[in-house]
Amino acid sequence: MYTMGVMTKDILLSQWMEVRSSALRSNLALFRSIIGDSTQLAAVVKANAYGHGLAAVVPVAAPHVDWFAVHTASEARAIRDLGFGHRILVMGYVSAADTYLLDADTHIFVSNSEVARNLGELKRNSGVSVPVHVKVDTGTNRQGINPDELLGLCGEVVDQGLDVVGLATHFANIEDTLEHEFARSQMERFRECIVRVRENGINPPWIHAACSAAALLFREADFTLVRVGISMYGHWPSRETQLSWRMGHPKGSLQLEPMLSWKTVVGQIQKLEAGETVGYGRTWTALRETRLAVLPVGYSDGYPRALGGRGRVLVHGRPAPVVGRVCMNISLVDVTDVPEVEVGDEVILLGRDGELEISAEELAGLAGTINYEFLSRLPPHVIRKVV
Repeated sequence: MYTMGVMTKDILLSQWMEVRSSALRSNLALFRSIIGDSTQLAAVVKANAYGHGLAAVVPVAAPHVDWFAVHTASEARAIRDLGFGHRILVMGYVSAADTYLLDADTHIFVSNSEVARNLGELKRNSGVSVPVHVKVDTGTNRQGINPDELLGLCGEVVDQGLDVVGLATHFANIEDTLEHEFARSQMERFRECIVRVRENGINPPWIHAACSAAALLFREADFTLVRVGISMYGHWPSRETQLSWRMGHPKGSLQLEPMLSWKTVVGQIQKLEAGETVGYGRTWTALRETRLAVLPVGYSDGYPRALGGRGRVLVHGRPAPVVGRVCMNISLVDVTDVPEVEVGDEVILLGRDGELEISAEELAGLAGTINYEFLSRLPPHVIRKVV
């Protein structure tokens, strides 16, 4: 069914995104079925819920998860402002100026003395005691404390009057390879850290290492909490992760359901004679009489400039190629072979129409990036609708 745009609060939209709640519930149920019975599930909703829209995703996910995980204190506050009281894990750096956004059910990664002191100052000034998860760097060499300095940092947290309630790490190379020896070596170092803190009288109830790939592939990484990001939205972390799953489960299938569609409408029809050129730089020449659909979407909306001359859209159930350069607010597609297209008709930029699908993986590959980046860079100004 092709309609003249979409009405939301009496406003005709030129583009919008649709978030399928059934897909999110299905993906979360899948992870519930494969992780350990004593393991809790944290939905990672950082970066505007991987571009899907925090306000669209959190209410749907809330009944099915134990935690939400974010990167910043402001994201944690946004979840609270939506009215949800789940435990929240802030996984990124929190400056002294941002600590006022935290509450006693907002847990935080601590990787250095500065953050421990900031949280101690918050408790002394406001009485809010933020639960601490010490992040251990077991080989990623990114965020985290060196294992040799772990006990010292735990001591500093305790000296600030705070509780160490969690111990965590993150894998460096679990997605982009079929060989997982390095990940297993990280697991071994992490287990040694767990033993070390317990031998020194610290027994954190929340032990966690698993991202989406580990939650799919390694039951030994379940511990008491897993942090599921990209795959709760219906995407494999990588082809290698998908192949590793298939190699380990030759008789078992696992279906992740992408939950985001991105749509626009035809804003104008242009008719060209053979030999005429299109767009900035005149990078595309019509080889025949051509009908072009002008779409009110460009790279400022998150549709990559690299898709010019490479991407495709779906219109009236058929593919149409993107031609010329993608502009800041406009893209052009050749609809000569879909002659019934008119102004106002719906166009699918991302998503499925019958048997045809344009996936985030397809668009990311054409743009020279990965599904994580493509999705997380979709801008907040495009309206998300839960369907």
